[in-house]
Amino acid sequence: MTKIQDLNPEYITDKKGRKKSVVIPIEEFEELLEDIEDLVTAAERKDEPTISHKELLDELKKDDLI
Repeated sequence: MTKIQDLNPEYITDKKGRKKSVVIPIEEFEELLEDIEDLVTAAERKDEPTISHKELLDELKKDDLI
């Protein structure tokens, strides 16, 4: 997950020096988007039922996935 202190943002300011926009490298922007997508997925799935690790392994074995 991206940490804010690692972004090294460049700010675009207005004539009074107020921050209006930020520029970050595209790689860091893409990492942020991935982090947001992961958070959205986790939020959407928070109420889904869970199964134990053993149940998961049994199910994967039954489906010949492991």
